[in-house]
Amino acid sequence: MQLTIRMAEEQMGKIALIARELGLKKTDVTRMAINRFLSDYTDAEKKPYEKAKHLLGIAESGVSDLGRRHREHLLDKIKAEKK
Repeated sequence: MQLTIRMAEEQMGKIALIARELGLKKTDVTRMAINRFLSDYTDAEKKPYEKAKHLLGIAESGVSDLGRRHREHLLDKIKAEKK
């Protein structure tokens, strides 16, 4: 399918520059930009949990009760840094 758009010369110049730097065609750069926009737009509809669920459980703090006593641990850390 084909799509025709009108763009400001400044924008076309930037696309041409990026295409030269990457060794791609202007069409390829434009497709990449549209794909990025569509991906970001789709992600904006997701709830925060959906956006971050792939990060849950990938790091360890070494503090076994951090989830239950996070406020106490944070206050202890702040007090220790003031000394």
